[in-house]
Amino acid sequence: MAALLAAAALLALGAPAQAEIRISDLDVFLNDQEITVHVVALGAVPPAFLESILTGIPTHVRFTVELWQYNRLWRDRLLTRRIVERNLVYNVVTREFKVTSLQGENRPVYTTRELRDAQRVISELRALKLAPVSTLEPEGVVYVRVYAETALNGENTFVARLAGTAEQTVRQSDYRTLSRVQ
Repeated sequence: MAALLAAAALLALGAPAQAEIRISDLDVFLNDQEITVHVVALGAVPPAFLESILTGIPTHVRFTVELWQYNRLWRDRLLTRRIVERNLVYNVVTREFKVTSLQGENRPVYTTRELRDAQRVISELRALKLAPVSTLEPEGVVYVRVYAETALNGENTFVARLAGTAEQTVRQSDYRTLSRVQ
């Protein structure tokens, strides 16, 4: 019982207050061919990470984008999931930030000397194609759920989140109908 109270007190105190990662823009575009998502995660590189980044420790940002179909009388059904992972590394010798794509997209390596530019590139996910509309039910109602995670050295565990070296958030889009309304 004493251990449980000590653990509860530790969780209540937690890490010091800091700016958490949050998803500011989640736009779902439904055109005639495919469902496309645009996501911006603010605070993808929190101020608590800056000292570690400037010493050369890499920061990983992972976006998990899921397309769900709404079912009125039953559980919602997961249609597809895409994971996009990026890495931000600071080279101490050349004083450059390098953003590379690790998984889920093919994009060239982005190199800059400005931290603000590197933060913008690592936190924006543009024109992610989820699924062709032809594979979905014509009368379906769908929505998108996005999980954004950031962590130093790619380690996102409960202990890392408690220590302040990892953060995560979730946001869900509005419901979209596939049939056109006239």
